[in-house]
Amino acid sequence: MMSQEDYGASLHNAPDGTFYRFPLRLVHGVALMKPIADGWQKVESFQARPDDLLIATYPKAGTTWMQEIVDLVVNEGDLEKVKRAPTHIRFPFLEICSPPPIPSGIDILEETPSPRIIKTHLAYKLVPKSFWAQNCKVIYIARNAKDNAVSYYYFDLMNKTQPDPGPWEKYVESFLKGDVGWGSWFDHVIDWWKAKDKHRILYMFYEDMKEDPKREIRKVMDFLGKNLSENILEKIYQHTSFQAMKDNPMANYTSFPSSILDQSCSPFMRKGEVGDWVNHFSKTQNEVFDAEYKRRMEGMHLNFRYSI
Repeated sequence: MMSQEDYGASLHNAPDGTFYRFPLRLVHGVALMKPIADGWQKVESFQARPDDLLIATYPKAGTTWMQEIVDLVVNEGDLEKVKRAPTHIRFPFLEICSPPPIPSGIDILEETPSPRIIKTHLAYKLVPKSFWAQNCKVIYIARNAKDNAVSYYYFDLMNKTQPDPGPWEKYVESFLKGDVGWGSWFDHVIDWWKAKDKHRILYMFYEDMKEDPKREIRKVMDFLGKNLSENILEKIYQHTSFQAMKDNPMANYTSFPSSILDQSCSPFMRKGEVGDWVNHFSKTQNEVFDAEYKRRMEGMHLNFRYSI
């Protein structure tokens, strides 16, 4: 296990001095980027409001997809309203602290009027306690570990603020150990699963969303108390398809500075598939992964699909 000291990639200047690859630090045993760890007291003491809605995921598990679905459900299918701003403006990122000119998530949220829809990648144990004290609703999306690892690898290649992922062979080992930003996939999905009956949490699966998007959108509608027509449901379904979102500048992060998200390395919206992991895992990697997966998930009634 990692020490409490900084670990991961060393701090790097870009050739033009515009970005850093931050190292990771442990916060209550969970690896987070150094700026988040440095500002942790402010995150931990964040005051939620009763009408806050939290969208929580492990990184690259369908966050942006769910954000777009929720925005359309809340706005009853009004496409003009969801075009009002890019995703990262519409949904403040609770714990993020990035290089200028991007303000911290807490700073933005303190100025955001209610009702707020908030994004987080925090493990359940790190979520500010005020969310539970205020009985806030949470939508959690989980994705199978192998596809999640592949997607996160490509994201870390293009995200110039996170530790350099290095070669895939090294990255998959780090992922299994939880030595990546936001920590262990296992701890994340398990702890949120255990919490789902204690709070108002809708626990959803990426693979279910891919298999039958309309069915899963209806779950979101029901959870948010929205009784929308079939025509509006169809509109939401069409607007939140992978290709529609990949082509949507309000959702594909092309408005983000390329010095931070370099989409020439890998597009933010890459494939959005179930089963792409088979194109990346070697036989040996798959066997090692399966063994660790079996050990960590034993006794959990939490089942993921690796193909649909």
